Amino acid sequence: MNHIGEFAALLTAFFWTVTAITFEAASRKIGSMVVNILRLIIGFIFLSIFAFFYRGYLFPVDAGWQNWLWLSLSGLIGFTFGDLCLFQSFVLIGARVSMLIMALAPPMTALLAWMVLGEKLSLLSCIGMVVTLSGIALVVLRKKGENDKNGLMNILKFSYPFWGLLLAFGGAVGQSVGLVLSKVGMQGYDTFASTQIRVMAGTAGFALIYSFMGKWKDVLRGAARAKPMAILSLGAFFGPFLGVSFSLIAVKYADAGIASTIMAIVPVLIIPASMILYKEKISLKEIIGAILAVGGVAIFFL
Repeated sequence: MNHIGEFAALLTAFFWTVTAITFEAASRKIGSMVVNILRLIIGFIFLSIFAFFYRGYLFPVDAGWQNWLWLSLSGLIGFTFGDLCLFQSFVLIGARVSMLIMALAPPMTALLAWMVLGEKLSLLSCIGMVVTLSGIALVVLRKKGENDKNGLMNILKFSYPFWGLLLAFGGAVGQSVGLVLSKVGMQGYDTFASTQIRVMAGTAGFALIYSFMGKWKDVLRGAARAKPMAILSLGAFFGPFLGVSFSLIAVKYADAGIASTIMAIVPVLIIPASMILYKEKISLKEIIGAILAVGGVAIFFL
């Protein structure tokens, strides 16, 4: 089938839009750290059931040591580090702005793929990066209306909490590094089984953190709440199961940079969803910024 990687990337963008909205709602009810590990556990159950009927293996027992090594590193960096940052940014600045910052992931993925995998970069890449950064800056920066003590006018400041923006950037870094390591680790191996390994590694990473921080009581309390768990389960189906699996199909059959570009349309897709579901008031400046950010990503790979 032609362009299977590109179609998989497009589906991934829709899946991640659903995931971002549902996980934001669940995180606000039971906390981002609780959501992180529960959605991986639920996602792993979905993956294991599917793998049993699809491959005949409940667990990825046929993976080689190199698959385990690189995919486990991918899971630790992409899930444990990246999603730990991203989900907390959902709480601080919301899924819409967080996913806009995540538009930085494709250029970073392309740069890493160029350095690690030898994939090509377009001469327009620098222009694309500037356009993407401009679109993000248009949303997250605003003019300070008052003079400072030195008499300087129109000092720029952040429209959203700085730590929320920084955490979203950490999520973008985790996603880009995780995708490149995934492409290295799943060469010649099944994408859904590769996702199982990544999810297992990410869950193990969170388990160590939660044990050290004494967070297991919070996890059990969160798991006992029916409504947040229903929302979380929906997000886990579209995220760790379908979304992550299709993202690996995308990077397996298309260049990592091109796949990431298509997956980066989430900031645009999430705008109408936020307006309808959360009644968010979105300014024209924010809409233009989201379109610019995604457009810049597209230019990056012309």
